Amino acid sequence: MDPNTLKALQGAAGAGGDGYSGDMAVAHYTSPYISVYPWTSGTGFGTKYSDPSTTPAGNAYGTTFSPDGADLAVAHDFSPWILVYPWSSGFGTKYANPSTLPTGHSLAVAFSPDGADLAVGHVSSPYISVYPFTSGTGFGTKYANPSTLPTNHGYGVAFSPDGADLAVVHNTSPYVSVYPWSSGFGTKYSNPASGIAGYGREVAFSPDGADLAVAHTNSSYISVYPWSSGFGTKYANPSTLPAGTTSFGVNFSPDGADLAVGHNSSPYVSVYPWSSGFGTKYANPSTLPTGTSGYGVTFSPDGADLAVGHQASPYISVYPWSSGFGTKYSDPSTTPTGTGREVAFSPAA
Repeated sequence: MDPNTLKALQGAAGAGGDGYSGDMAVAHYTSPYISVYPWTSGTGFGTKYSDPSTTPAGNAYGTTFSPDGADLAVAHDFSPWILVYPWSSGFGTKYANPSTLPTGHSLAVAFSPDGADLAVGHVSSPYISVYPFTSGTGFGTKYANPSTLPTNHGYGVAFSPDGADLAVVHNTSPYVSVYPWSSGFGTKYSNPASGIAGYGREVAFSPDGADLAVAHTNSSYISVYPWSSGFGTKYANPSTLPAGTTSFGVNFSPDGADLAVGHNSSPYVSVYPWSSGFGTKYANPSTLPTGTSGYGVTFSPDGADLAVGHQASPYISVYPWSSGFGTKYSDPSTTPTGTGREVAFSPAA
């Protein structure tokens, strides 16, 4: 999550409630590759759930819950490249693999807003694979590939909040491809007039679907466009750019008022006010994520917390969020076992 549209929708459902209590999944390097914790806003991590009986086959890069919270998907290295588990305060028995597997290492996964489809970004052609999905049953027959493929590795995937469009970011120009979606791919939308400056690494629609953000290498490291069944003119870059050479993660807050970016130089996470354009970057957290890169960035469904997956132990850092960073929550008693790549919260109850 990316998996980013789902997170925004979950957040919208939970915003304004009495505080979030649910589960937090972290996709990471090193076995068991996926770790899930109970999470309560204001309290923090509970005791890690037991590992699934069948773990991912290699490093996990993406994870997301289905919109109803009944299933948990993980994109990972090595065949079968994608796993989905029933989820009910713990892992159920893995669903059968799809009959047509993704064609290489899977880097991202997203459910459609209605939960009926599951998109996977991966490293070999066609770079994006989408399957019908039914909770309790599993994968259907893979949809036909788009007539115009993404041009290389699919690093990030996101459905629009209304489910009418599907975005893919990739590492060859034009770096982002967006397709109409209706139980299959429509004709790819025209590329943005002011293109992405480098490899696309993550993509997110705003909760209202009016903007599309891309985290990428080179130049501004984050590009945001108005979106209305096509790209508008790119918004001006923020006055303070994300630090480093690559942004790996991007996500809007549930109310759409803030935009978070994970990147590969200190402070590793940057958050900006957002209102049809960037405001002045918020102050850095007093305790930074550790290592050399911040990867996935995710707001909790009520918008009260911000989670960052990162390169060094404890691999996951979570901060209270209220138009700025609060004091980092205590680390989980059992941390993920390697670099934290993507973080997903279960839907708000």
